[in-house]
Amino acid sequence: MKKPEILATAGSMDELRRVIMAGADAVTIGEGRWGMRLPGDFTLSDITQAVQFARDHQAKIYVSVNKLMDNADLVELPAYLSALSEIGIDAIIFGDPAILYLKEKLAPHIALHWNAEMTSTNYATANYWASKGASRVILARELNMEQVLEFKHHAKLDVQVQIHGATNIYHSRRNLINSYLTNKRDSSFADDLATQSGLHLVEAERAELSHPIYEDMNGTHMLSADDICMLESLDELMAGGIDSFKIEGLLKSIDYNETVIKAYRSAVDTYMSAPENYTPNPAWLESIQKLQDPGRELTFGFFYKEQVY
Repeated sequence: MKKPEILATAGSMDELRRVIMAGADAVTIGEGRWGMRLPGDFTLSDITQAVQFARDHQAKIYVSVNKLMDNADLVELPAYLSALSEIGIDAIIFGDPAILYLKEKLAPHIALHWNAEMTSTNYATANYWASKGASRVILARELNMEQVLEFKHHAKLDVQVQIHGATNIYHSRRNLINSYLTNKRDSSFADDLATQSGLHLVEAERAELSHPIYEDMNGTHMLSADDICMLESLDELMAGGIDSFKIEGLLKSIDYNETVIKAYRSAVDTYMSAPENYTPNPAWLESIQKLQDPGRELTFGFFYKEQVY
């Protein structure tokens, strides 16, 4: 049985070092100009350092280049892909076919991970992208357990699922918050609407739910009001042969992300040592709950629900 990868995110070199030392097999990083919903910016110089540290500790570095591209982006995108190739990253996370078009001649040795957000919902489409060069598909978060396992059974490429953290539920390239505050003549937030701003959207009819919302150079993003936590059911995904487990660290402290990775690392290693005798250790979940924001419930997401599109 193939051992699944634990994939983390990092917003700084300090966080990258800590999540790798905590047990992450790979880390997703990127630069805001080219990637969406990143916990921090990594310049090409930073990415070079990240790759070196990862190599020294038998880990991998994936760079997110998943923004919605326009014609202006195509001017400088080739140089960026060439630089990533020279640095020697392990994979590019992409959604736009423009990456495929340019990557073949600029970065032929870098793996491609197809991430189409909420539209990667069936294995036939994923296999199409596999025929174009993708080696991994990042599944939509709205799929339930049955759909995920069926997807893996038919997929001709590696399958990645998110197992912990917040999920993106809305994105617009427009600066909706900035426009709203400007219209209200409130300039107190207008110049700094990054992930650190702590803005939330609360529905009038469901005041108990608070959705983190922020803007970056790629527009407005709204996240789920709770956090996925599949720690207690991870064995189902491991038995199903899922290749990569994504832990989303966006809007979380480094201490929290480090603790989460250690818990999942223990779960994966314990299962792989003796699958037939596997039982989740309550201490793993307890370590996370101690640091969990009391306003954000830990849930199974859509894994045990029937989503209607």
